Amino acid sequence: MCTCITYENGDFYFGRTLDLEYNFGEQVVITPRNYPFSFRKLPELTHHYAMIGMAATAAEYPLYAEAVNEKGLGIAGLNFPGNACYKEEQENKKNVTPFELIPWILGQCKNVDEAKILLKEVNLLNVPFAEHMPLSPLHWMIADHEKCIVVEAVEEGVMIYDNPYGVMTNNPTFPFYQMYMNHFMNLTSKSPQCSFADDLKLSVYGQGMGAMGLPGDFSPASRFVKAAFLKWNSRSAIDENSNVSQFFHIMDGVSMVKGAVITPEGRKDITTYTCCINTDKGIFYYKTYDNSQIQAVNLWKEDLESGNLIKYELHKEQQIRWHN
Repeated sequence: MCTCITYENGDFYFGRTLDLEYNFGEQVVITPRNYPFSFRKLPELTHHYAMIGMAATAAEYPLYAEAVNEKGLGIAGLNFPGNACYKEEQENKKNVTPFELIPWILGQCKNVDEAKILLKEVNLLNVPFAEHMPLSPLHWMIADHEKCIVVEAVEEGVMIYDNPYGVMTNNPTFPFYQMYMNHFMNLTSKSPQCSFADDLKLSVYGQGMGAMGLPGDFSPASRFVKAAFLKWNSRSAIDENSNVSQFFHIMDGVSMVKGAVITPEGRKDITTYTCCINTDKGIFYYKTYDNSQIQAVNLWKEDLESGNLIKYELHKEQQIRWHN
């Protein structure tokens, strides 16, 4: 389970929570422009846009969970079990494996419009990275300053949806959310007015009552609504520290607390990390479940003409600043 949002307040931000009951060897990984991306069925990309994101690396190949490229285009893959449908190779299609999709798009596209052109030709292949690494069932949110879309490979094919909310979680498919959001049109961050009955003198007795009915559980649908409400009603000063702090506050509202969600296997689901990427400045901010200090890696401080991956281990131990 995961939640992904966009946020704009001066600069444009893209990020997500990654909710799992385990770590997957994740690191902050920068792929410079001359790292050769090989693909199973498509020509190699020997020169491409640089990108930064969270990834596990296998055989020196970055398996990105999410990333943003130097042009400000961002992609995140979110869990989509039971709905994701990957297929066999098809003629007259761009046959791309799910683990290749993020670098294939970010390596070539500077915005959502260019990504949509490529995606119209895509067939997502049922080909894992390795025999011992089965494919994750995913759908993807892709965004830039101007537009946001959701990409879902389902039985009917690869579907592309415009996403006006700038929010995505997990199951069901995106058309459900387009309908479901209508249930919450009366929620407001302001003090509510009585519309129950003209003759009843009902009154407000506390702050925040305009949002009564806002979901608070950890299901995908509830996290979608809550993240959208927090994002669209968010207010922040227009500076980097305020924006980054606000982004993480929004994501804290939908993050997993250990023990609150138990998987069918009896494991405790947690938000293993939360990230916020300033797509204009190329700065990747993150915090982990056990270390709430915000940490950062700057894409532009590296040699982006290199041909080698640049990797940063996560600092996962809590860092507490003592005053006495």
